[in-house]
Amino acid sequence: MKESLRISVIIPVLNEQENLKILIPSIQEFGGNFLQDLIVVDGGSVDQSIQVAESLGATVYITKEASRAQQMNLGAQYASGNTLLFVHADVRMNSSFAFDIQKARLKGFRAGCFRYKFDSSKLMLKINSWATRFNGPFSGGGDQTLFISKRFFEDLGGFDPQFTIMEDFDLVRRIKGKSNFYIIPKSILVSARKYEHNSWLKVQVANLLAFWNFKRGTSPTVIKEAYIKSLKS
Repeated sequence: MKESLRISVIIPVLNEQENLKILIPSIQEFGGNFLQDLIVVDGGSVDQSIQVAESLGATVYITKEASRAQQMNLGAQYASGNTLLFVHADVRMNSSFAFDIQKARLKGFRAGCFRYKFDSSKLMLKINSWATRFNGPFSGGGDQTLFISKRFFEDLGGFDPQFTIMEDFDLVRRIKGKSNFYIIPKSILVSARKYEHNSWLKVQVANLLAFWNFKRGTSPTVIKEAYIKSLKS
């Protein structure tokens, strides 16, 4: 990477007003001079997500439906930075995230993600967190917070909008087909709320089934229907 790092943070949201109150100020603080813009893309929130994001200084765009792939593509379209960072609203970035991305880009990596830890002390979630250090077939999920060169993202065609689930794994698969993928050896903090509403086993089974169907080339619609049926919201 020859030019200076300019990060565009893109946050797809649906009814995330409370998380945005914490996430946006922390990104603004920790991003420092590397932060080019902070974009929130709303998929039809009925709470105060849009108002909260705007009041905190984020640029807000709205899609007609709640589809993370479409929301993130729209955010990328308007991003002015040379590096995109896709962040889920219930994630908490570490204080050095911008410097960590800079180091990775200076090493020549065009795309990568972070390790993560859950905001829970449960043993099985600690095991899940430990596994995020490995660059294997399950790496690169949205909770790991993907960074990617904007030019590379555009060359790949962005997120495939037909994937309303597994859109992150689809993109990472295409990234790995063209370039090395780097896992930054620093952890971000991820909400365990999905596991709080469902058992650990139920979430793992739902995730594995979705991944298995994804690898088999099952219709994204079928994958999502099966996933939603398996879990409580």
